[in-house]
Amino acid sequence: MNNDHVMLRTEGLAKQFTLHLQGGVRLNVLDGVDLEVRAGECIALAGPSGAGKSTLLRALYGNYRADAGRILVRHEGALFDLASALPRTVVAIRKRTLGYVSQFLRVVPRVSALDIVADAAHDRATAPANAQATAAALLHRLNIPANLHALPPATFSGGEQQRINLARGFIGAHPILLLDEPTASLDAANRDVVIAMIAEAKARGAAIVGIFHDAFVRDAIADRLYQIAPYPQAA
Repeated sequence: MNNDHVMLRTEGLAKQFTLHLQGGVRLNVLDGVDLEVRAGECIALAGPSGAGKSTLLRALYGNYRADAGRILVRHEGALFDLASALPRTVVAIRKRTLGYVSQFLRVVPRVSALDIVADAAHDRATAPANAQATAAALLHRLNIPANLHALPPATFSGGEQQRINLARGFIGAHPILLLDEPTASLDAANRDVVIAMIAEAKARGAAIVGIFHDAFVRDAIADRLYQIAPYPQAA
């Protein structure tokens, strides 16, 4: 592949946190992260707990502002530096290019599961009727029964809520997907559905970065591992 197929690249990415309740101590989490992901490739972030895997995913999505380095995202044919982009540019990139599936469902209360998923498709300029039909099909594929579609998911089980998150993340067919433990609360049958969905996203050319603690899932879909070592802290 030539360089045009690079969908996401970090250059010297660094992130620190200031612990204000501990006298302003600076905690180094990421330093000098150089990561490159191409179209149709799935990278699994590896490393011990606390190494910074989730921090890296959130930085790639723009939830955490980088302290140094660049986060280059291919958006509508051009590379944009998410680390220095204006907020409106970050919002546009998320709507059209950058999808994210977290472990936890955070949505407006009293909105139905179907509308929560369909609204994610609206961000991709999908017609409302098509968005509803696609959302229903995705929920069905993820084994969310039809009698739950009209209900708000606040009382759903953890696994059901995670599947709502997955439907929201995949409905937009984003060119880049960030996945944070997408099968953590799922049984084997639903895990296999998600593996198939990730494989289909790769086949259409999506670039994927994820955290997969389930070795079975990681081995099934990851093309390579990106190792993150804990950053040494000052004594």
